[in-house]
Amino acid sequence: MGASKLPAASIQNQEPILWKCSISFILFRAKELTREKIQEQITDQNPKFHITEDLKEEKENLQLNSDRPPGVLRQTSHSQGEDQALGKITGPPTIKLIERHQGTRTVFKKFREMKWPLDIHPLNKSLVKDNKWKETDVAQETRRSFLQEFCKKYGGVSRPQSHLFHMVSRIYVEDKHKILYCEVPKAGCSNWKRILMVLSGLASSAYNISHDAVHYGKHLKKLDSFDLKGIYTRLNTYTKAVFVRDPMERLVSAFRDKFEHPNSYYHPVFGKAIIKKYRPNACEEALNNGSGVKFKEFVHYLLDSHRPVGMDIHWEKVSKLCYPCLINYDFVGKFETLEEDANYFLQLVGAPKELKFPNFKDRHSSDERTNAQVVRQYLKDLTRTERQLIYDFYYLDYLMFNYTTPFL
Repeated sequence: MGASKLPAASIQNQEPILWKCSISFILFRAKELTREKIQEQITDQNPKFHITEDLKEEKENLQLNSDRPPGVLRQTSHSQGEDQALGKITGPPTIKLIERHQGTRTVFKKFREMKWPLDIHPLNKSLVKDNKWKETDVAQETRRSFLQEFCKKYGGVSRPQSHLFHMVSRIYVEDKHKILYCEVPKAGCSNWKRILMVLSGLASSAYNISHDAVHYGKHLKKLDSFDLKGIYTRLNTYTKAVFVRDPMERLVSAFRDKFEHPNSYYHPVFGKAIIKKYRPNACEEALNNGSGVKFKEFVHYLLDSHRPVGMDIHWEKVSKLCYPCLINYDFVGKFETLEEDANYFLQLVGAPKELKFPNFKDRHSSDERTNAQVVRQYLKDLTRTERQLIYDFYYLDYLMFNYTTPFL
């Protein structure tokens, strides 16, 4: 994709003007559309609709240009390794409680003292022997540098505000080749998990692993299943990869997959709630089975701060799935160049030469892939204001990964 059109200034060539106060300065001073006017326009169509307050949440999460001290982290049941170690303490109950508390404090003190964001390391290219990857390598270095500079200038984060185990909950671990892969749904994640299964010796070929085995088999380990030491060691020594996609394309792809085909989870859980709130005079059948959600209704749900049902990873922002300004990814792939990027990455980590990234469509193989032309068909039913609000919702993903905004 082409270079991202940042509001008022180029991230690479000019000093930021609109970012001096906060991200909200971009969204509201750079655009004459006020949130009140937008609220009024969409409320006229559906009085139950409320504009999302995610901007405030994003600002709090990123702490732009802020010196706010780091938040206190709470221990959760995820820290199994630490729990087991602390559970070995013996002695009278009072002494045991004191020692357990002190042990927990020591563990979390170490985490708070970690250097954030994590250092970015040069890619080890010693295993790449083929000159054909030269252009791919140049594109990769450009993406990494762009993201690093973006986070350095606008991230303003010295410590994570989110809980560590939540931050790494989407990251899959392949210990043999020392890979950490952050899963971004609708950006090639199914085939990436197939590749990880082959690399770890769980399968001989990516082409004979079913969809259910990939997503429900629980064959792969996630980073949040390790204790704090295991997490931090892997974050600092493994090759960390994330693959992203144009946010609007990813959104439409998720809608088509989950709402245009029979689905025993998304229709009753999301579909019924969406139809009930955003479709006036909905028929009984639609209210009962949740099928037939329209894209416009789905968009109203996405942008509503009072959603009748929560968010889902298939349309959650990459900035909230993978925390790219806290976890410095060594490799940033894009769905738009998926095969090329993925096969180059496999070379970098020393994967078997015969292993190639699969190019088949995981589900609904007869459907046309979601591309720019398909996206435009879905956006025809939206107003310009609604399209602008979708961009606002995903603006961090657009900016971090240098995507343009061709659909506005």
